[in-house]
Amino acid sequence: MSDPETTTEPALRRWRTAAASRSEQLGALLLLTATIAAIGWANLSGSYEQFWGTDVRLSLGDAAIHLDLYHLVNDALMAFFFFAVGLEVKQELTIGELTDRSRAIVPATAAAAGLVVPAFIFWLVAGGSGAAHAWGVVISTDTAFLVGALALIAPKHPARLRVFLLTLAVVDDIGALGAIAIFYTDEVHVGPLAIALAALAVIAMVRFLPSGRGPLYAALSVVVWFGLHEAGVHATLAGVAVALLIPVAEPRRHDVERVVELTRAFRQSPNPAYAAAASRQLRESISINERLQRSFGPYVAYVILPIFALANAGVVLDGPTLERAAGSSVTWAVIAGLVVGKLLGITLATVVVQRTGMGVLAPGLTIGRVTGGAALSGIGFTISLLIIGIAIDDPALQDEARVGVLVASVVAFALGWTILAVLDRRRPVTPPGSTLLRPFDPDRDHFVGPADAPIMLVEYGDFECPFCSRATGMVTEVMNHFGEDIVWVWRHLPLHQPHPHAELAARAYEAADLQDHRLEMSRALWANQDRLERLDLLRYADEIGLDVDRFEADLASEAVARRVAEDEDDADLMDLHSTPTFFVGTARHHGNWDAPTLIAALEASRRA
Repeated sequence: MSDPETTTEPALRRWRTAAASRSEQLGALLLLTATIAAIGWANLSGSYEQFWGTDVRLSLGDAAIHLDLYHLVNDALMAFFFFAVGLEVKQELTIGELTDRSRAIVPATAAAAGLVVPAFIFWLVAGGSGAAHAWGVVISTDTAFLVGALALIAPKHPARLRVFLLTLAVVDDIGALGAIAIFYTDEVHVGPLAIALAALAVIAMVRFLPSGRGPLYAALSVVVWFGLHEAGVHATLAGVAVALLIPVAEPRRHDVERVVELTRAFRQSPNPAYAAAASRQLRESISINERLQRSFGPYVAYVILPIFALANAGVVLDGPTLERAAGSSVTWAVIAGLVVGKLLGITLATVVVQRTGMGVLAPGLTIGRVTGGAALSGIGFTISLLIIGIAIDDPALQDEARVGVLVASVVAFALGWTILAVLDRRRPVTPPGSTLLRPFDPDRDHFVGPADAPIMLVEYGDFECPFCSRATGMVTEVMNHFGEDIVWVWRHLPLHQPHPHAELAARAYEAADLQDHRLEMSRALWANQDRLERLDLLRYADEIGLDVDRFEADLASEAVARRVAEDEDDADLMDLHSTPTFFVGTARHHGNWDAPTLIAALEASRRA
């Protein structure tokens, strides 16, 4: 009988991907709607400026801050946006794409060029306008609009392009935040800054408290915001400063297993104590960074960013304004910086890094598709509008720059859509990993069954993956069904981030194979997935009768490490990033991998 968790996992992944795409489309649609509403309000009613100029008083004890609604949105609400950005940056730097140097160096370098080249083009074009110092307007890509635009365009096989653009956007955001902190902060008051820094130091220690961390994080974050605001530093940076101190980590196996134990106890004896313990353990098994991203994400995308657009995009598009914008070097500097600068900077940097061998593009990602993504990166909305308000004092120049941002965003979207659409028609992308890269080799591969069997099932997996351990029973059922007509091939794909012991376990399997005991070692590894430290592996070697000294030497040998790495390299070139992954014959199997489904796929393969 198939495991329900096993059979629903691929379907769950597909549902999550579809849900994320719908969420991104909705966020971009709300942002666009708010932008259009702001422009309509500003042009049809004189109350726009009056409304956002309404005074607001914020007080904390005897300390009070006077703001208008416009600055309340830009300085206070946008701190939540930067908090969400900071959480994403911390996750990517700690456990995400930016931890893999070979994969991260291409989008990171492209992002750096996408900061410098647009700024330089803006400076050249706007040099005589008196606003050349506002180059920060063109350095940032609007992540919400970017992923929403990609979801709307829906190019074929967008996954790798999306990851590339999100990684690029993270580095882009780091650069934009640094520019605000360094170049667009005037006078700094030491006393309030010291208070903010002290609060940040306390925040860094909160992670060590056993409970009550959430309210303390919230209270100290308010102190940081007030401190930075009074110090003269743009207060939105409080959001990213706090976020970078929030811990992030992969779920630990022990915590996940504890959730299962408490859930089982509650099922057997339902009572409030077990329910509360299970709920608390379930929540705490996920790092607070990821919990906060899920909590804040919808509010930022569906509330804060649309309100920001409503407060900032209200440009009066009357004849005189459009006439001034058409002849304004500031307007054209913004358009040239975002549209031309982003396209050239990102594309050329990607070509240089790839051709010099400094980095590699992920499988299925071509220079042409990167060019389409680079064009979309010219959609510079949120931070661009924010920096206009910080860097430019003249209201007329502000309007000219806002017109440039709006025009550039429309042109960048149309250009990116055109490039990706043309590529999809003329150079359709073959999804990486659809065909087995390296053929079955009986002299090298580990397999069970006749080498010349008419049916072949290839599995990429790792010994710490719980789904792989369940799949072993499924493979046995499939093998029993086909008998001598099938050969099953095992290849290593240790997932280093979620399964830190998987590579060592794969080496143990290879070291045991050198003494003809790989099957016995695999059974020990599957039975003890939560005990895969080096001493554990030596104990298993002793229990199955291996020469332990030789096993230990082989475990650390370069030959064994290379044998595992070869399988890993094949998987990487095919863009395999989940376990288990199956190939029926040489074709990748998509969908559920319970025994009945795989048997049906293998039968179809035999008929074909």
